[in-house]
Amino acid sequence: MASLGKVFIVAAKRTPFGTFGGSLKNFTATELAAHACKSALESGKVPQDAVDSVIIGNVAQTSTDAPYLARHAGLKSGVRESSTALTVNRLCGSGFQAVVNGAQEIALGEADIVLAGGTESMSQAPYAVRNTRWGTTLGTDLKMEDTLWAALTDAHIGLPMAITAENLAEKYNISSEDCNNFALQSQHRWGEAHAAGRFTAELAPMTVKVKKQEVEFAHDEHARPKSTIENLAKLKPVFKKGGTVTAGNASGICDGAGALLLASEAAVQKHGLTPLACLVSYGISGVDPKIMGIGPVPAMKQALSRGKLSLKDMALCEVNEAFAAQFLAVEKELGLDRSITNTNGGAIALGHPLGASGARITTHLVHELIRRKERYAIGGACIGGGQGIAVIVENVA
Repeated sequence: MASLGKVFIVAAKRTPFGTFGGSLKNFTATELAAHACKSALESGKVPQDAVDSVIIGNVAQTSTDAPYLARHAGLKSGVRESSTALTVNRLCGSGFQAVVNGAQEIALGEADIVLAGGTESMSQAPYAVRNTRWGTTLGTDLKMEDTLWAALTDAHIGLPMAITAENLAEKYNISSEDCNNFALQSQHRWGEAHAAGRFTAELAPMTVKVKKQEVEFAHDEHARPKSTIENLAKLKPVFKKGGTVTAGNASGICDGAGALLLASEAAVQKHGLTPLACLVSYGISGVDPKIMGIGPVPAMKQALSRGKLSLKDMALCEVNEAFAAQFLAVEKELGLDRSITNTNGGAIALGHPLGASGARITTHLVHELIRRKERYAIGGACIGGGQGIAVIVENVA
């Protein structure tokens, strides 16, 4: 990988995450992205007309304007019409991928300031009726397709994502008890972090309507910090008899968005911007689709190698919690230190809006490094279809 040079993160904000059918269900993915982008621009004190490019990750394309998503999000946030826009889809790694694409544009001299992020409205995933455009014959039994469920199933291998986690549980000898204990930790860590205000710096509260009244939506609503191991143990495996994956130890289906402002060194100087962090390196890898959840392992190793760093150099590590079994397999393979990994809870607690999670993780690591006065952090995610992605950020605040 060619050197990225100096790619600075000068702002990083995200919406609170809404649970499936919850407070954000009436916002399109575009609207969520626009809110995150506006908040990042305000936070970074970046002139709207200084943005050269808008890159947004999105997976399920659930809104009617989804083909225009990045462009509409940029224009809604006030960037100039001559800026460019790109919507990217690397499935659960899309939010990370947007950051990578933005850094590449800056490194290549194609842009000086890039709005990069990710967004998803899983609540707005529609039902579809296939093969009706050209008419149907008498007696045809038309079926409604749940496009959200379809998005969570890899048709190439004929497996839902949860079964790939079950495959890892079997391969790495991970038990239901292991999964439930980790899920409990995720919930409790989120609860402690929320109570301590550790998410405040990254959150961009939204105004939502509740019973015709406008109220502030200011924190993640999927989390259940009062969960107990007894309650988690009562939940039955959903996908495999005697399996490990339950509703309590899988990531939450949610809505939300995140946005980061990336800037070149020249742009920082020209506009008097204050860098929070810089992007050190990234890694992207392919793995067996049947165990797609192991993807962060080679991706993180690649990012570390490219950055000439090791896990021992990392003050913080975050692996997206698609499933507890998946996280635990990655943890075993890499030998992660739990005391510095997913320290404030993860997707099992606060949710996993597919295209937004990479932006959420990067945003959180930037602010948590600053809060802790530490230097390096690495974040990664598995990707349906058999991939992994990771980024390393350095605190420069």
